[in-house]
Amino acid sequence: MILSFKNTSAVCAVFLLVSVGSFHTSAIATVNKQSQFIAQQSKTPSNPVFKSILPKLKQKTQIRILLPKFIPESDGENPIYAIIEAATQKKYEILLGFTPDCTGGTACRLGVVYAEAVTRKTPRLTGKPVSLAKGITGYFVDFTCGANCSDATLTWRQQGVQYVVGIKAGDRTSLVKMANSAIN
Repeated sequence: MILSFKNTSAVCAVFLLVSVGSFHTSAIATVNKQSQFIAQQSKTPSNPVFKSILPKLKQKTQIRILLPKFIPESDGENPIYAIIEAATQKKYEILLGFTPDCTGGTACRLGVVYAEAVTRKTPRLTGKPVSLAKGITGYFVDFTCGANCSDATLTWRQQGVQYVVGIKAGDRTSLVKMANSAIN
């Protein structure tokens, strides 16, 4: 009886050691899988409009790239093209147009997506404050019309970068939706 109790204790001890060793491996695997899942979630794809320019943008700039998933007028009826106007280590400017060779002319222009690292020389944000995702405050500037209409813009700062989305003669609701789709 004592011998079988010792054998049972030895089996339990071995089982416990193996379990603890496996638990450590399982815990690490679970943490790693969760980290990978979180990383994949934070890299939710932007609007397909940006697919062709994204590799060049990633190559040229060192600031965090935020591109909207929602773009007004991108319902598939008219194709929209993203054209890099400028890309450096500290900024990028993307023109959204209705033609692949749009240079910002009024007939082909839809809007802009712009980002630049904030420095001491960056002007103070102006416009009407609006609440954005993740507790961020953005600033809306309405468009004006003369011979042509300008872009309505929504500007916000996040992690040392100033981001701007703009739509020609755009409305506040669409720009908030566009900005939030980039932030989330």
